[in-house]
Amino acid sequence: MDTNERYVAFLRSRISELLAQRGISEHKLSLELGRGGSYIRAITNGLTLPSVKELFNIIDYFEISPSEFFEGLEDKNSLRSELREKMRELDNETLEKVATFIKWIGK
Repeated sequence: MDTNERYVAFLRSRISELLAQRGISEHKLSLELGRGGSYIRAITNGLTLPSVKELFNIIDYFEISPSEFFEGLEDKNSLRSELREKMRELDNETLEKVATFIKWIGK
């Protein structure tokens, strides 16, 4: 699977995953977005893709950030992914220390 296909597959499965987590139907989300009742189903079934503006509307509907939406696109076993998860658990004071350390080792 090439990179674009992987991104498209991720987008479709992520929308389905968020719908399932929230207990929302594809039909309801479509209507909430001001679209026809089968709009989201067409996306999740691979018939169409949302525009960038509509994708941001979908992300906003779930009250998450774009970076949260795209979490999981990277290999979860990668070092970057692992570090990102660990950093989410840190308070701001500790994050500032990590930032200082990263700047120091980058010199």
